[in-house]
Amino acid sequence: MGVFDLLLKAQEPISAQHVAQELSCSEDGMERLMDALVGIEILEVETKDGTALYSSSDVANLYLAKGSGKEGKNQNEKTFGLPSEDIFKALYRSEEEMLKFMGLMNSSWVLDGHDIVTAFNLSGFQKIVDLGGCTGALAREMAKAWPSSSVTVLDLPQVVEAAQKHFPQEDDAVEFQSGDFFSDEIPPADLYVLARIIHDWPEEKCVTLLKKIHDSCRPGERGPVTAQIFSLNMLVQTEGRERPPSEYTRILEKTGFHNVQVCRTGKCYDTILATR
Repeated sequence: MGVFDLLLKAQEPISAQHVAQELSCSEDGMERLMDALVGIEILEVETKDGTALYSSSDVANLYLAKGSGKEGKNQNEKTFGLPSEDIFKALYRSEEEMLKFMGLMNSSWVLDGHDIVTAFNLSGFQKIVDLGGCTGALAREMAKAWPSSSVTVLDLPQVVEAAQKHFPQEDDAVEFQSGDFFSDEIPPADLYVLARIIHDWPEEKCVTLLKKIHDSCRPGERGPVTAQIFSLNMLVQTEGRERPPSEYTRILEKTGFHNVQVCRTGKCYDTILATR
């Protein structure tokens, strides 16, 4: 791709915007790539007059060269022949592939679910709907933490069928409902959970979904959004992105929510709570 060659040639720290312009790349994608490289100590960064300036580490100067991918979007179509919007069709193209993905989602919430669902006092919410709740692992953590609440998972029909077949629990306190949260009606609730959902989609789809939730959310109640993992990974895998709290606040307020609160758990996942 030429990033490391350009940084070495510059002989002084330069901005992601400058790198993107020189290499005819997406500025947004380049900034996220370079931030990720700083995080794993491949690049170094300093801030001057409010602008982040990047330089190569000694390791990068010694060992790293050119790569690929210059559009600032995921490379699924080039690599697998799949448009980015079809990534979930690819994940669900067979039961075997779908179960691998569902197992990953399940293990995440077995490890971190309790911290997420107890980050806020949710005892006042009677009806909770976990949108895209997959195996129900996070929903079950919520049902255990807040036993006076009823918890429902809304997910695609094939996901619900697989969850009930391969991830069952005796005396399950969680109900499952089949549906597509973009195209189908969202059941009314006091609280909606979007765990690892918002980061899957570009902003226009996030706004569409949040407006739909805002219309379905019972007046006076609140709806949390939890979003995780790494922005660069979302750039590679989907058309989504990770967002800082300020961006989540902006999108939520844009769709009618207010009183946005951020709670950091100190672990892999943090939580955001917004009020209608």
